[in-house]
Amino acid sequence: MSHPLTRVLTLLELLQSHAGLTGVELADRLGTDVRTVRRHITHMRDLGIPVEAERGRYGGYRLARGYRMPPLVFSNDEALAVVLGLLAAERLGMGTAAPASAGARAKIERVLPDALREPLAAMQETLSFTADAVIAQAPDSAILLTLAQASYTATTAGIRYQSWRQDQTERDIDPYGVVFHTGRWYVVGHDHLRDDLRTFRIDRIAAVLPRPRTFAIPDDFDPAAHLASTLAQAPYRWQVEVTIHGPLDEIARRLPNTAVTLTAQPTGVLMQARAEDLDGTARLLASLEWPFTIHGPDELRPALKHLAAKLAAAAETAPD
Repeated sequence: MSHPLTRVLTLLELLQSHAGLTGVELADRLGTDVRTVRRHITHMRDLGIPVEAERGRYGGYRLARGYRMPPLVFSNDEALAVVLGLLAAERLGMGTAAPASAGARAKIERVLPDALREPLAAMQETLSFTADAVIAQAPDSAILLTLAQASYTATTAGIRYQSWRQDQTERDIDPYGVVFHTGRWYVVGHDHLRDDLRTFRIDRIAAVLPRPRTFAIPDDFDPAAHLASTLAQAPYRWQVEVTIHGPLDEIARRLPNTAVTLTAQPTGVLMQARAEDLDGTARLLASLEWPFTIHGPDELRPALKHLAAKLAAAAETAPD
């Protein structure tokens, strides 16, 4: 159960961010009952915090006009959640501009008391991730936020887009949702230019403007599932099939399920993947400790031999 002071601080933040919440709504968000909410409201008034109550259908609790609480009042759990979220975003490549998360952490640390600042600094220095860091393609923050707002309000957006062929087009889209996937941000929606459902990389959008039109998102449409299906059907130069002679569960922990399909077989685990660059596939296989058998393509064999030659040369190179 959370400490009463933590609930009071959370209640204060809720009242500042959402004017007019009812006692039932506040109780639901705090995980308590309406009577406890009333008791916290009374305690806040005793501390000089002007909480007003309005009766009626559209009534609720709100802070007096012009009252603002001090910035960034965090409990231990809240501060830990924020810092861990920033660190995870960096690791997963979810950041936008490079200095953004570092600047956010610095501002948080500056206003925290020593009792919180020192343990959180220790967390940042000692925390490790089992997943590799992602080299992200960071979109413009304003473009990302504008698309998210257009999706939320179901408002058509005009975009200027540059394809992977460097072709530039201007088109209107109905953004059904924004999706983050392995270091890249995407927007999925109806493209008026092609009159079809399309997926766009947000880092390739140079500009976006809301249009004075609204739309309806199809029932049960899942932007993330559509993106995964679209990427799975994208054409690749090579279809790779390799049997890895090792245990399925351990191999699955080493290989990203977004890049390969693994199937248990009597002789090992069949890995199926698509690739544009076989050198990358060779490096992936070389990172595993289990032997493997190549079924195709045959062009993967010279890629592995080339990698082996580079490794052998590096092993023979003496320091100056």
